[in-house]
Amino acid sequence: MIGRRGALLSLAGLLGGCLEVPVPPARLGFNAWVGFDPLVLARDRRLFDNGQLQVVELATGAETQRHLRNNLLDAAAMTLDEVLRMRDGGLDLKVVALLDASRGGDVVMAAPTIRGLADLRGKAIAVEDSSVGTLMFHRLLEAAGLRLDDVRQVNLEATLHLQALRAGQVAAAVSYQPLAGPMAAAGFRSVFDSRQIPGQVLDVLAVRHDVLLARPAAVDAMLQAWQGGLALLQLDPAGAAESLSVGTDLDPAQYRAVMGGLQFFAPDESLAALSDPTGPVLQGGREVARLMRGLGLLRSEPDWARMIDTGPARRVLTGDRG
Repeated sequence: MIGRRGALLSLAGLLGGCLEVPVPPARLGFNAWVGFDPLVLARDRRLFDNGQLQVVELATGAETQRHLRNNLLDAAAMTLDEVLRMRDGGLDLKVVALLDASRGGDVVMAAPTIRGLADLRGKAIAVEDSSVGTLMFHRLLEAAGLRLDDVRQVNLEATLHLQALRAGQVAAAVSYQPLAGPMAAAGFRSVFDSRQIPGQVLDVLAVRHDVLLARPAAVDAMLQAWQGGLALLQLDPAGAAESLSVGTDLDPAQYRAVMGGLQFFAPDESLAALSDPTGPVLQGGREVARLMRGLGLLRSEPDWARMIDTGPARRVLTGDRG
C-alpha cells in the first residue's frame, strides 16, 4: 500500500509531467546595415509572433559573430563570407536564404586629400576585423595596384571609423551604409565600393544546425518575417524610408538612395539561386572562397552542399508544415 506521502509524490510527478516548460523565442541577430532593414520593418510592424521569434540588433558584424559563437543567437543575418569563416572555425551554420547583394552599399570612404586610389600608398586604412571588411580591403588594394605593405591596416570596429577619420588617425575606412552616411556628411567621400566587385558581397540568413533540427517552426518564422518585411518595403518604399531612416543620420530621400545600392532577393528568387550550383550567385561565392583561402582566412574549400539547406524555404513557399 502506498502511503500518503508516496501518493502525494506520485501525484506531483504526474502533474509535473503535464506541465510544459516555456520555450524562449528564437533569437535572430544582425548588425546595423540597410540590407537587413526588412527584418527591422517586420519587427516594427509586428509581422511575427514575439513569443516565437526575437529580432536582436547589434552594433557590428563582429559582435554578431561573437554572439553566435557564445550561443546567444540561434540565427543571424550576415555576409556569406562571414558564414564561410565561421563554419571553417567549427560552427555548424546552414544558409537557408539569400537576403541581398551589395551594389554600392559597402564602400571605402576617404579624406578629401585622397583624390585617387594611388594616393592611398603609405596611408592608414581602418578595417573592421570581419571577413567582408577584409574582402573589401583586399579588393581595394587590387584596384589601386597596391600591396599589403604599401599601406597600414588599422583594425577598428566600424562604429569608430568616423571618429578615426575626423582625428586624422586614418586616411580611409572600409565601411558600409548607413554608417557611411555621416562620413559623407562630414566631408569624406567614396573612392571604392561593392559595385566594382559584383556578386562578391552577399547577405544571407544563417541558422545553427541544431536549431534547424529542433525548432523548424521558428526558422520558418524568420523566413516569413523577411518575406513580409521585404513586401512592405517594396509596396511602400517612401513610408518605409520615413520610419527606417530614423536614427541613421540619413533623411528619407538619402535612405532611399542608399537602398538603390542593394539587390534584394524575394524568397522564390533566393530558393532558385541556392538550388543552382552553377548559377552566378554560388559562382560568386566560390570566387570569394578562393580569395579567402589565398588570404589564409579559410583552411579548406567549403562543402557547399552541406552548408545550404533549402528545406525551410520550400516549406514556407508551399505552405507545407509537414
